[in-house]
Amino acid sequence: MAYYDSMSRRPMSRQDHLKKDAKEWKRDEGADYGRGKKAASAKEEGYKPRKSVPRGGAYGAKAAKDDRFDPTNSRRSDRKFSDRPSRPEGRPAPKPQRDFPRPQPQRPPKPVFEDERPGEPENLLSGRNPIREAIRSGRDIEKLLVAKGDLSATAREIVMMAKEAHIPVQVVERSRLDDITRNHQGMLAFASAYRYYDVEDMLRDAEEKGEKPFLIILDGVTDPQNLGAIIRTAACVGAHGVIVPQRRAVGLTPSAVKASAGAIEKIKVARVTNLARTIDQLKAQGIWLFAADMKGEDFRKVDFSGAVALVIGSEGDGISRLTLEKCDHTVSLPMTGAVDSLNASVAAGILMYAVQGTR
Repeated sequence: MAYYDSMSRRPMSRQDHLKKDAKEWKRDEGADYGRGKKAASAKEEGYKPRKSVPRGGAYGAKAAKDDRFDPTNSRRSDRKFSDRPSRPEGRPAPKPQRDFPRPQPQRPPKPVFEDERPGEPENLLSGRNPIREAIRSGRDIEKLLVAKGDLSATAREIVMMAKEAHIPVQVVERSRLDDITRNHQGMLAFASAYRYYDVEDMLRDAEEKGEKPFLIILDGVTDPQNLGAIIRTAACVGAHGVIVPQRRAVGLTPSAVKASAGAIEKIKVARVTNLARTIDQLKAQGIWLFAADMKGEDFRKVDFSGAVALVIGSEGDGISRLTLEKCDHTVSLPMTGAVDSLNASVAAGILMYAVQGTR
């Protein structure tokens, strides 16, 4: 087969014809493929290709003038490493931020020893020998806790001594003693934070001062904060003493002594085993008893002159039925608001100042 040039119509070899044909195809149809296609599409969208930067950056011989920095042609900064701002001395490099907290290793809990146990009462007596010696010496003890179960001969002896001294004895679970302290040997005792006096000591003080007795009797007050507040108010109005029952009532615990804010040093506190019997003895000595009760007479209309003993009931139940029956008068505080009762220490304070106003 013979091949001819399309322009000159000269005969051509087959090899020259193929080369010419390939060159024409690349010029006419090859622009739609590969790099030719990309360049054509970019040209249609109006893209202007970026001029290439000579090797050596902006400081190349063909791209720099006067050896100055040209930001339009430079891809690098002309600042040297020494010109960059350095980090202030002593400031560590910032750490990368974490999206989650770092896991902490699980450590076993630190053992708590007996001397490091928090919340242990200061007036705690643990162990049989310290409790026995405290009872023998006549120290005032609030109560004795004994673990359930068979008692040894020594433990039974201590319980008998406590009952003879009129100390309240409570039988509790051993776990309750373990929560307080470990070295309890089956029993714990709580000593009073301050000494108690007798009712006769209060009456003697009134006689020595030439005053008529003014006493405060608390029937079942269990909150040490209320007891401390009542003791402080009684010392302020010049009362001769505060009487508390031995059972089902709070005594001179460290919290109560602290709540009195030092007033315990100025007034006597007595603890009696039988409150009804004590009331009978006071009435026999000419002391009038006034009980605070909601059904009583308005305290503003009552004459408190003479020897007076105010009886204040517990926070929840008030004065017990037997004690209320033995009192001579019942007085009340008028309530006109949404609340129909007062705090025991507040009610006691109002009545104590009412008594002081008539003395």
